[in-house]
Amino acid sequence: MAVKDIVDALRDMTVDNMRLSELIKDIKLIGSTLEVVYRLPKKGLEDEIKQKTYKALEHVPDVKTVNIRFAEGVPEPPPAFGQPAFTRRQVEGVKHLIAVGSGKGGVGKSTVSVNLAVALLKQGYKVGLLDADIYGPSVPTLLGVKGERVHVDERNKLIPVEKYGLKVLSIGFLLPSEDTPVIWRGPMLMKALTQFLFDVNWGELDFLVLDLPPGTGDVQLTLAQNVHMTGAVIVTTPQDVALADVKKATSMFKEVNVPILGVVENMAYFVCPDSGKKYYVFGKGRVLEFARAYDLQILGSIPMDPEVAETSDKGVPVVISHPESEVSKAFLGIAKLLSEKILRR
Repeated sequence: MAVKDIVDALRDMTVDNMRLSELIKDIKLIGSTLEVVYRLPKKGLEDEIKQKTYKALEHVPDVKTVNIRFAEGVPEPPPAFGQPAFTRRQVEGVKHLIAVGSGKGGVGKSTVSVNLAVALLKQGYKVGLLDADIYGPSVPTLLGVKGERVHVDERNKLIPVEKYGLKVLSIGFLLPSEDTPVIWRGPMLMKALTQFLFDVNWGELDFLVLDLPPGTGDVQLTLAQNVHMTGAVIVTTPQDVALADVKKATSMFKEVNVPILGVVENMAYFVCPDSGKKYYVFGKGRVLEFARAYDLQILGSIPMDPEVAETSDKGVPVVISHPESEVSKAFLGIAKLLSEKILRR
C-alpha cells in the first residue's frame, strides 16, 4: 500500500467544502501505522475530520492503526504522488506567475511564451519573462538579446535584461557563448532555477511568464510544488503525437493543484495568401476534443505563418513586427482573454 493510495482514499471525503486530501500537512506510513497531520482551517472540525478519516480508511488494507494530529493554518495543496507536503513561495514583486508548458518539444511553446508576454505588455501591464529551459534556452534568440550579460544590484540580486519594455532572464545570459552546453545534474539545475526566481530584482510586475522546458520531469514537478503559480497555460499543436504528451502535462498540473488557465492551439491552420482559404495541415477538431475531455478552455488558435519564423530568427516577436497580422491578433486576443480571466479570479 502506497501513501498515494491513502491520499486518493481521503480525496473522496470532504469537510467544510474541502477535501481531506487538501488539508494534509504531513502523512507517513510506518509498518501498519498511519500518521496524518492535518492543517486545521478553523476550530471545531477535529472530530468530523477524524471520523471521516477513519471511515475513508476502514477498508484500506495494511493500515491497522491511524494516528491523527492537527496544525492550525490555511490549508495547502495536497502532496503529489505520495510525496511529503510542500510549501509554495511567492516571487517577490510578482502579482501573477503564469507557467507556459506543453509536455513536448517542437510545438512552439517558447514562441508562444514570448509573444504572449509582449501581448500582455501591449495591454499596459508590467511583464517579465523567465526562460526556464536550462538545456535549450531560446528566448535570447527570439528577443534578439543573444550575447547580453546580467549584473547584480547592491543586494546581490540579478538584474534582468530589458527588451521592448519586457524584463527577461535566461541561462543564455550567463553562458560564455550560445554553443556552450549546460551539463548539470538535477540538484544544480533546481538551484539555478530557484535563483532565477527568488534571487532576481524583478521589480513590480503584473505578470511573470515562465517558459517551462519540455516534458513532465523534475524541473516541472519541483517548480509546480515549490513556486506559487497563478496557473498554467498549455500549448499544443493539433497532431495526436503532440496531444499525447500534452495530456501528461495536463495531468501533472492537476495532480499538484496548479490551475490550468486554458489551452493555446499553435499551428492550427494555414491561410493561403492567394485565395485566403484555410488549410488544416495537422487536422481539425482534435484540440477541441481534448479540451472538452479535460474540461479546459481554448484561449485561442494561432495560424501557421512564415513571418513568425522569419521575424523570430531576427529577434523581433511577430506581435511587434507585424501587429496587424492574423497571428498577432490571435496572440493579443489570447492575452486579453487570459488577463481578464486571471483578474476575475
